[in-house]
Amino acid sequence: MIALDHIVIAAATLEEGAAWAANTLGVRTQSGGKHVRMGTHNRLLNLGGGTYLEIIAIDPEGEQPGQPRWFALDSSAMQARLAQGPALIHWVARTDDIERDAVQSPLPLGTIHPMERGDLRWRITIPADGHLPGDGLVPTLIQWDVDDHPAKRLPVSECRLIFLRGWHPRYDSLHRADGIWRIPPCVEIGPLASGSNPVLEMAIAAPSGLKIVAGGPGTGAHYRDS
Repeated sequence: MIALDHIVIAAATLEEGAAWAANTLGVRTQSGGKHVRMGTHNRLLNLGGGTYLEIIAIDPEGEQPGQPRWFALDSSAMQARLAQGPALIHWVARTDDIERDAVQSPLPLGTIHPMERGDLRWRITIPADGHLPGDGLVPTLIQWDVDDHPAKRLPVSECRLIFLRGWHPRYDSLHRADGIWRIPPCVEIGPLASGSNPVLEMAIAAPSGLKIVAGGPGTGAHYRDS
């Protein structure tokens, strides 16, 4: 089984990320916790259907990890991007056999690392240099090694994911992921003109209406009402 697990919003600080969610979606996110091995921490929002939104930032109280942090958070390009504000950067796909699916990826996903936060246990793919596969459009893979998914622990929110979609100039190579990961109906990847910057976009039904949030390399999380 492969399914959309969660969507990643990165921020320069967790406070900035929480403020972005409050201002954009009109809701409060829940405190997640610290990822000690990666030197990051997060906040979470239940999007329904076993999917959630993760807001992640470098933990100023955490120790420098022994490798570059996940989601390109240590890269100068990402830090310049986040200086403009929180950004929609990536998505994570849930699998029931991470070893099987990682080797079938059309792009290298890195090493599978065991992780833990509190009583949560999971395995996740992380490239050695921390980069985002496919500029964020090819998902990181995760396998939860607990009986209940983290989304079930989050309170029900007034937000629901409508879709996640992306466009990439190297669509032909990325498109091969469709058959491998059996991307669920709410996720679409499409072609973009050569030389264009990749785009990732999500639509969330929020208390104040439908919000379209877009991101891509070099941009923050721009949104509009629909």
